[in-house]
Amino acid sequence: MSPRAIGILAGFALDRLLGDPRRYHPVAGFGMVAMRAEQTWYADDRARGVLHTATLVGGAVALGAAAERLAPGRAGKTLVTAAATWAVLGGRSLEREALAVHEHLDRGDLPAARQRLTHLVGRDTDELDASEVSRAVVESVAENTSDAVVAPLVWGAVAGVPGLLGYRAANTLDAMVGHHNDRYEHFGWASARLDDLLNLPGSRLSGLLTLAAAPSRAKQAWTAWRRDAAQHPSPNAGVVEASFAGALDIRLGGTNRYYGNRIEHRAVMGDGRDAAPADVVSATTLARRVGIGAALVAAAYAVIVQRP
Repeated sequence: MSPRAIGILAGFALDRLLGDPRRYHPVAGFGMVAMRAEQTWYADDRARGVLHTATLVGGAVALGAAAERLAPGRAGKTLVTAAATWAVLGGRSLEREALAVHEHLDRGDLPAARQRLTHLVGRDTDELDASEVSRAVVESVAENTSDAVVAPLVWGAVAGVPGLLGYRAANTLDAMVGHHNDRYEHFGWASARLDDLLNLPGSRLSGLLTLAAAPSRAKQAWTAWRRDAAQHPSPNAGVVEASFAGALDIRLGGTNRYYGNRIEHRAVMGDGRDAAPADVVSATTLARRVGIGAALVAAAYAVIVQRP
């Protein structure tokens, strides 16, 4: 096996075992650098946003290329790839947060569940009932399984450490500035569009892996994907959320309320019942299977295309 393939599998295993580092997380460090850069060259126009995105993502790619090039031998390249993979993945931490919300729901402590849900979503959770909390968790698990697990593994397989770091930089910038509001409508345009582009292959692979991970519901998941995904405001989140809805036999989407009195009415995906707390556990199980499948696909791709 190639160093890239072994490194991807080792990094995935580290994420499953340990989750995100509790302190000195590299992504948090990148976020601080991005905040300072924004303070320096922010302006309400797309050109400044393109500069912001190109500089920071380009810097992450260059850092990854240097680390990979300077790593000594096959063992060094394997270790560097494993460390980078672990740093950019977020599957285990996503699962922990989802199950923490479920634990509160299972105890009947809805206020605590609403509060813990704020770790996963940016919407207003203050008036959500148990079903709406469950729906929000499942939607977050679905979308972030694609964004924080499958997509980085795809780019790690295709482009190694530069791909891993570059993807994570773009995804982080989108979370920071890729918003439709007065401050970021223009400045965050480049980050949002780049993130959409980079997530295209990962979201489609996530949908396919969802079908494989839930074979008894594969037909329903495929139907929901083909019929409902395009109605989602995101070209990528819709694919995996619709697939999860079909695979779990529930409905996702609907009205979301955000802080600042912003309301979004999203298309309903899936034909099943309303989400329930038990579906949170089912969604994390499905996401775990999708992540394992993505790691195996990424490693196989690296074996096939990367020279030893």
